[in-house]
Amino acid sequence: MEKPWLKFYESGVPASVDVPAISLSTLAREAARKYANQTALKFILKYMAGDRVLVGGKMTYRQMDEAIDNFAGALANLGVKKGDRVAVMLPNSPQFVIAFFAAARLGAIVVNVNPTYTASELKHQLVDSGAETLIIYNMAFPRFQSIQAETPTKRAIVTYIHDATGTPLNLLVKRSQSKDKAWHEPSLGNGVYHMKELIAQGRKPPAVEVGPDDVALLQYTGGTTGVPKAAMLTHRNMIANVFQTKAWMPRAEDGKEKMLAAIPFFHVYGMTICMIFGIHKGAELLIVPDPRNIPMLMHIIAKEGATIFPGVPAMYIAILNHKDRDKFNLRSIKACISGSAPLPIEVQEKFGEVTGGRLVEGYGLTEAAPVTHCNPVFGRRKAGCIGIPFPDVEAKIVDLETGADLPVNSPGEMWIRGPQVMAGYWEKPEETAKTITPDGWLQTGDIAEMDEDGYFKIVDRKKDLIIASGYNIYPRDVEEVLFKHPKIAEAVVAGVPHPTRGETVKAYVVLKPGQTATEDEIRAFCREQLAPYKVPSSVEFRTELPKSQVGKFLRRVLLEEERAKASAEAPTN
Repeated sequence: MEKPWLKFYESGVPASVDVPAISLSTLAREAARKYANQTALKFILKYMAGDRVLVGGKMTYRQMDEAIDNFAGALANLGVKKGDRVAVMLPNSPQFVIAFFAAARLGAIVVNVNPTYTASELKHQLVDSGAETLIIYNMAFPRFQSIQAETPTKRAIVTYIHDATGTPLNLLVKRSQSKDKAWHEPSLGNGVYHMKELIAQGRKPPAVEVGPDDVALLQYTGGTTGVPKAAMLTHRNMIANVFQTKAWMPRAEDGKEKMLAAIPFFHVYGMTICMIFGIHKGAELLIVPDPRNIPMLMHIIAKEGATIFPGVPAMYIAILNHKDRDKFNLRSIKACISGSAPLPIEVQEKFGEVTGGRLVEGYGLTEAAPVTHCNPVFGRRKAGCIGIPFPDVEAKIVDLETGADLPVNSPGEMWIRGPQVMAGYWEKPEETAKTITPDGWLQTGDIAEMDEDGYFKIVDRKKDLIIASGYNIYPRDVEEVLFKHPKIAEAVVAGVPHPTRGETVKAYVVLKPGQTATEDEIRAFCREQLAPYKVPSSVEFRTELPKSQVGKFLRRVLLEEERAKASAEAPTN
């Protein structure tokens, strides 16, 4: 197909990438051989007063590979074999990295589980995936224990935060952590094991042939239809996205970068771009368990010299608006790729001024491992755009009803095709058929448009489209205007029920510290830059907005609140 975007690739970025037919285990093994004595994992536990950061522990690439081998050997001894599902319910930690690659080394399939999930959410994933093994941190163990009998899970391998630290620091960390009301020390035996003890046994794994088309990961998502299901990502899918990312960042130096790994690894964005890409490049992973601790992130950038910082808009916005920002030297940052939510151009430009690095917006989805588009890091960046397709990615805009290709500057559903597109949904062939066409096009469910240069703009998700009095209103259009207001720090727009319009636009706004504003003032500002039907009918001021674990604004939570409010106010007979 015609690819107008190729002429805007920055120097050094190829139109096509040679993706080796290797497994993720081989990728980690090759990194360990190449960067053996360099630091691979640095676990940073907490921000402390003054100039100190508590470093939980460090591992070289050789030590990491040995731990992966030993844990893979222990898993095999417990009965884990190729094709088995191994659920991993951990925060960012060295243990997560070791568990993931150990399972991959055996040809097992990792099931990513958000460590904040409730017992019922955990149960769904364990039952749906058929996972017989769960690797879990101690504080979440009671949730698993309460539902284990209703799942196929035979064994649980427990780890503690202090397991990643050396003596005597581990004793201090344990003493501090054990004061948490959620602290739990499971009794070993009867299918419960301690990860640290299994690694210490020093068992070597059996040789397992793992092919590029074998499934490596089950990543749960609402997908394009809203039904919880697991995207099957193969070794080829994930290796391809790592090599595409590598090609997109030709200025990233092998063995010299420091990756701020704050985005959760249980999210495919954090897993691919922080963890796997970082290891492939021989970077030092600065592993942070809590991405929402903004002072800690700034402290780490300043003291550790982080050079690459993948994140989400809420993280960058919070740094820019933090009262202590100017106390930290953030100039080590070279590049930041933002995903998961729209990134206002004002944030991109201001972050660049503060750090001296380049912040660009990208796009991806779970079903594509995840990145498909990005603005050139040091090339032409367009406001409000997710950028241009990665090497070897085809993208087009089609009519929402007919599926026919649309011309430039016409909004429609974005379809993509490329080597990172998933194999399908786990045990859901009907859902797979609804999402991937017979000739391999992934129907994203996102409404977008492409300009004459091949730059794509996400207008919105189909399910977020606001239809007011017959007009189609895309929340992002309104949010972009709100972010231009000098007093606004954060903003989300949603469509709420209206008796005559069907839906109407409501804005939820967080003001910058020390600022005051009125609803009339915000609406007047919007009227200057938006058509009348797009202007918010109401503005609600908040001290904070609901966010996901990765910092994505949760529009659905706001809508649930609106529905609950409407229900409470409804007259009763």
